[in-house]
Amino acid sequence: MRVKRIVTNINTQNVPAAKNFYQDVLELDLLMNHGWIETYGLIGEENVQISIATQGGSNTSTPDLSIEVDDVDEAYERMKSAGYTIEYDLTDEPWGVRRFYVRDPFGKLINILAHIH
Repeated sequence: MRVKRIVTNINTQNVPAAKNFYQDVLELDLLMNHGWIETYGLIGEENVQISIATQGGSNTSTPDLSIEVDDVDEAYERMKSAGYTIEYDLTDEPWGVRRFYVRDPFGKLINILAHIH
């Protein structure tokens, strides 16, 4: 299993307020917009991304971080075997990701995902 990308997530009830700061002033591109989440970054630069969200999708809490891996099923089994608490079970989401939530040692909610091809 290999980590492909890590994205910070900011929880807010005012997602549109991010546009001025992240797009207009910092000149980041709007990479994704599902209404409840917007992701800003640089096109072609996967390591430059930040998401602003009212929730985590599927009516879950907004995770602190999203970590994309190349094999989410392996990551899930490794987290369970290591004794970490799974907060949201492994799920195929309608927007094209397979993911689960886990708590890290510091209590942060982590969204571990892979895109479904």
